[in-house]
Amino acid sequence: RQRQMCIRDRKLFGYFYHSSCMKQAAKQKLNINKKAIKQEYVSIMKNAKDIGKSRLMSSYCMGAYFIALNRKTPLSPEACYELYKDGLSSNKLFHIAVGNANSYLDKKKMPGRLKWSADSHLRRYENDWVVDIIEGTPQDDFELGYDYHTCGICNLCRDEGCFELAKYLCRMDYVLADMMQMKLTRTKTIAEGADLCDFRYGRKFHVG
Repeated sequence: RQRQMCIRDRKLFGYFYHSSCMKQAAKQKLNINKKAIKQEYVSIMKNAKDIGKSRLMSSYCMGAYFIALNRKTPLSPEACYELYKDGLSSNKLFHIAVGNANSYLDKKKMPGRLKWSADSHLRRYENDWVVDIIEGTPQDDFELGYDYHTCGICNLCRDEGCFELAKYLCRMDYVLADMMQMKLTRTKTIAEGADLCDFRYGRKFHVG
């Protein structure tokens, strides 16, 4: 029996993204219909394909909210992205939630990540991410890598008829990495037509 997406998580993430973006919109004195965006997000998540209790539920909800933001504001996709980025970047709770390089790159998390990878390849949920985990060696210039063969955000955007919006969410990965004091190297993404997304994470080293 398939597990339904956790309604509480959908509401929690939706509220978090909505409050962050609306606070930023208020700072910029933008005339935005908050209720319409919220209702559109709820509608998108209601129709979205189940991804179970995915590790990347927050990203799936982020994609849904970004679609709602684009549909229910007169802003361009680029302006919506800037609003999203600035809103999350100024949210202190968001910085706490994402953590830092030490917590993210902790070797103790590798067994759980490998299990996640193996489970993802079973493809129990059509829209969920499928990922291979790459552990960096002393010879590599990264500590942790992900090769995503399918992307939940791309799947959701495709389902909603707005695949062109997915590439904007890809840019948020660099914002998050910077928050955690990590460097992200990526040469291709599914959103831009590649066969996979190749994430490589390492620590930022500051001189002086």
